[in-house]
Amino acid sequence: MIQLRNITKSFGQLQVLKGIDLDITRGEIVSIVGPSGAGKTTLLQIMGTLDVPDSGTVVIDGTDVTRLGQRDMARFRGQHLGFVFQFHQLLPEFSAVENVMIPAMIAGQAKRAAHERALELLSYLKLSDRADHKPNELSGGEKQRVAVARALINHPDVILADEPSGSLDSQNKQELHQLFFDLRDRFGQTFVVVTHDEQLASLTDRKIEMRDGMIINH
Repeated sequence: MIQLRNITKSFGQLQVLKGIDLDITRGEIVSIVGPSGAGKTTLLQIMGTLDVPDSGTVVIDGTDVTRLGQRDMARFRGQHLGFVFQFHQLLPEFSAVENVMIPAMIAGQAKRAAHERALELLSYLKLSDRADHKPNELSGGEKQRVAVARALINHPDVILADEPSGSLDSQNKQELHQLFFDLRDRFGQTFVVVTHDEQLASLTDRKIEMRDGMIINH
C-alpha cells in the first residue's frame, strides 16, 4: 500500500531522514516510535504529501506521489489520505458536523451529500447528539472523535495520525486506540500512527522504531 525508497530530508545543515526504506501493507496498523528528534513526524508528513523528500520515492497504492505536481498532489491527498493530529485542529467557529464536512466540500462534494455522510460518521462514532455543538462545547475525547470523523469523510485509503492520543486522559486514550482497530475492521483502512504511547504501540500490527533519522527495527 505504501512504499518508501531511500527517503532523505534535511533542514539546513541538519539531516533529519537518512535513507528510509519502508513497506506498509493494505489494512495494516503500524506505529512509528522513537525519541524526540528521531524524524518520526517528518516521515509521516512526507508519507502524507504534506512535505516532499530531498530524494527518494513515495508510492501510495501504485501512485508515485513524488512525481505529482502541486495541484495533482493536493487532489490525491484529498481523495486518498486522512489525517488525525494531537490537537484535533477543529475550526472553533463551526459545529462538529460542519468541521467533519469541510474536506468533502473542498473535494467538491455536494453540500447535502457531505452533510449526510458527516452525520453518518458522527452516528457511528456515537456523537449524533453533539453534531450541532461547537468545539468549545465538546470534551477532549469528543473533539478527537470529531477529528477522526473528519479524516474519514472522503473514504481515504490511509489514515495518518500524529500523536493522536497525546492530549487525552487514560479512558479516552483507550477508546481512541480501540476505535482505530474497529475502523480498520469496518472500512479496511491502513493506519500509520506516530506515538510515544507504548500501550498503543504494543497493540499495533507492527512497531517501527526510529532513531537519528533511521529505522532501526521494523
